[in-house]
Amino acid sequence: MKTQKIKNKALELGYVECSVIPASVFEEYSKYLDERIKAFPESKELYEPFYAFARPHENGRSVIVCIRRYGKYKAPDVLKGIIGKVYMFDGRVPYSREYRAKLEFEAYLGTLGMKVLQKELPARWAAAKAGLGKFGHNNFIYHKEHGSYIWIDTWTVNKELDYDDMPEDSSLSACNENCHKCVKACPTNALSNTFCMNMGKCVTNVLGFSIDVPEKDIRSKLGLWIYGCDACQDACPLNKGKFNGTEDFPLLKEYEEYLKPENILKMDEETYLNVINPRFWYAGKDGLWLWKCNALRHMINSELSEYHQLIKQYCNDPDSRIKEMARWGRDKLNL
Repeated sequence: MKTQKIKNKALELGYVECSVIPASVFEEYSKYLDERIKAFPESKELYEPFYAFARPHENGRSVIVCIRRYGKYKAPDVLKGIIGKVYMFDGRVPYSREYRAKLEFEAYLGTLGMKVLQKELPARWAAAKAGLGKFGHNNFIYHKEHGSYIWIDTWTVNKELDYDDMPEDSSLSACNENCHKCVKACPTNALSNTFCMNMGKCVTNVLGFSIDVPEKDIRSKLGLWIYGCDACQDACPLNKGKFNGTEDFPLLKEYEEYLKPENILKMDEETYLNVINPRFWYAGKDGLWLWKCNALRHMINSELSEYHQLIKQYCNDPDSRIKEMARWGRDKLNL
């Protein structure tokens, strides 16, 4: 009865599906991390932190997995192909309905006598184990109704519950085995085969977590993206018709002006720290230089003449990383 109450509450709060599984199912996750590191040793340092997620809290008995869809929101035209959709509609921002719903759900678990011990788990792995979706060739989880445009929330709790039936093989793919459109669409070849991914080459990782200017051989491949990337998801036939947003995400429109490439390039530290970083935080509080490099590279790859003067102007920027990107663009465009 308690498990059904949990599911009913999740649906009431806007989640589209909820499932409960034993915490012990994560033990084999480490094996898949081993395989990924073996395939891409150059990205070892990026994968190693995930081993901690493979060890649920010692007192954890059950894992509650819920999914919500973000394909219901409208993507502003000025941000399409520039900001990844999941980051436009990020339910982790405190003023979102999703954030408030998650807090209310956690409080509800407390009223049932449960203690939430751990919130960070391998979310996609949890969803596959819980039968809420299947892996695609691009490593995303695909829900039968909403495709890969979903967000997965997990909670480890200290109580044993009634568990849902789990798939015999959670690694089964949702895709037609002959379809590799996502792999072909990956700009940097981070996806080089079915169910593999070199995290160090992933566009989202390069744009949000780089500690230096990206290597020259990858800059053109990064295209027009400034934060995040939707290339593999947008190319997937299983996502056709799944993103049909009709709702406005709170306050997103207020960011449109700030996120124009030319305004990112001219942005001061105060605006970055008070406006952009609290909302799009992957680059960190010291990441304005990276945003500016991403904006410059966007301008360069767009090849629009309206940006030429700005590119030349930043060839003498005091930040050596920004200057390097601008000079690369100057030489590429023969300015």
